[in-house]
Amino acid sequence: MRCGIKNILRLTLVLIILLGSILITSCGQTTKETGLLQGGVTIGPITPVEIPGQVAIVPPEVFSSRKVMVYDASGKNLVKEVGINQIGQTANGYYSVQLSAGTYTVDIIHTGVGGSSDVPKQITITAGQTVIVNINIDTGIR
Repeated sequence: MRCGIKNILRLTLVLIILLGSILITSCGQTTKETGLLQGGVTIGPITPVEIPGQVAIVPPEVFSSRKVMVYDASGKNLVKEVGINQIGQTANGYYSVQLSAGTYTVDIIHTGVGGSSDVPKQITITAGQTVIVNINIDTGIR
């Protein structure tokens, strides 16, 4: 009886060691070092005449129709399309995306009204670091 239990324990130990080494090896090969790209986004003006001290209510479509575009270093191949999260009903929002370490070009969708002098911008993501690119989109409404 003791030989049977000892053999089962040895077999179990061997299996645990094999599975552990497989997991360690596979994790090392598939894990990529990543960093974070994030920033604030303002869109405005929203109306032709904005009165100082009064906050204009910004419809959610103003933000949902726009995206932050992340391309490879050449600026030609799209890597990620990132939505902009509006803060309340204001002209302010933010975005955040995790990227593998490397060089990228950050831009916005160029459809609709307005543009930004803040992008396109080339950035370098380093593992464990955060890169901040704030974007001010001028709608051109005057």
